[in-house]
Amino acid sequence: MKNVGIVIVSHSPLVAEGAADMVRQMVGDEVPLAWCGGNPEGGLGTSVEAIIAAIDRAWSDRGVAILVDLGGAETNSEMAIEMLDGDRSRKVVVCNAPVVEGAVMAATEASGGASLAEVRATAEELSPA
Repeated sequence: MKNVGIVIVSHSPLVAEGAADMVRQMVGDEVPLAWCGGNPEGGLGTSVEAIIAAIDRAWSDRGVAILVDLGGAETNSEMAIEMLDGDRSRKVVVCNAPVVEGAVMAATEASGGASLAEVRATAEELSPA
């Protein structure tokens, strides 16, 4: 059984890669994991195309949870989800959670075989109401 995938989206490629490295060290290869960050010109920002590619790399039929750092990353992630075909778009969610801690907690939950809803709830428990 394949676990829920995790995608980390940051305005900084170094932040995204660092968060992904922490996740990988905590859960190993049990969880499909991808990250993206920076704009196409190499500066700070996010790219809808890069987010779609990251979703593809972390794809699981059980779903994909996306963790983002700032509002623009969330907006672009939502746009990326809308661009997926209907069956896939229903299996991808953006978690309202801190990017690093949320990604680690989501991946830990996913590594135990949790559903997408359970993974999202675990990550979002970290956010103030």
